[in-house]
Amino acid sequence: MADESNTGPIAQTVATDAEVKAPTAKKQRSPRRPKAAAEPVQATSKAAAAKRRGYSDQEKSEKLKLIERQVTEGSTLKDAIKSAAISEQTYYQWKGAAKPVDKKATKGTKPGPAGDELADLVQLEEENQRLRKQLSEKLRAENAELRKRLGLN
Repeated sequence: MADESNTGPIAQTVATDAEVKAPTAKKQRSPRRPKAAAEPVQATSKAAAAKRRGYSDQEKSEKLKLIERQVTEGSTLKDAIKSAAISEQTYYQWKGAAKPVDKKATKGTKPGPAGDELADLVQLEEENQRLRKQLSEKLRAENAELRKRLGLN
């Protein structure tokens, strides 16, 4: 085994390494080359699928109807959306945008004055109270009859 106390040759090697590692001036970089013009991208199936496409209102409503029909026939919503070739997010955005259109169509019919609605509400509340009283009387009568049968009275 080598003598560990012998540090002479190691000290010489460290000194020569220090001389070699002396700082030198930095090299000047050559200027960057200008970027080449973008090459036309070949259409791949993935790129074509990711391409944004605008649908007309008619196409949107047709796809929504198609999805709705497939769901009522027993297909899952995800499968129906896939078969329509749109994303789930697009489906929900279109569906949400279609709801206000439906509400606007119903707004075309003239609603009655607010006073009539209030009168209808008051009438419904009165009928509700009347039916509650009728139900409580009927339950009391049945309860009394049951007590008589059991001999609890």
